[in-house]
Amino acid sequence: MPFLLPQTVTQETALQLQKDGLLNIAALRTIDCSALKDFDSTVLTVLLAWQKQLQADGQSLALQGPPEKLKVLANVYGVSALLGL
Repeated sequence: MPFLLPQTVTQETALQLQKDGLLNIAALRTIDCSALKDFDSTVLTVLLAWQKQLQADGQSLALQGPPEKLKVLANVYGVSALLGL
């Protein structure tokens, strides 16, 4: 079952989301981004932290349904390839 990102990810919620994800590391292999509506670049920080942990465990992260804004942000910050976007 994929890990579902919430509708909102901002500076105020990112740290807790990152911790929640790391507690459920097995579910992070697939992340459902379809609910993501209100977010800023901190979501990239969360995704990259998860990706780093998964890579350390010999696994990789896959994003499902990333919104166009997430793709644009990842491209602007130069992390598209790292996130498979």
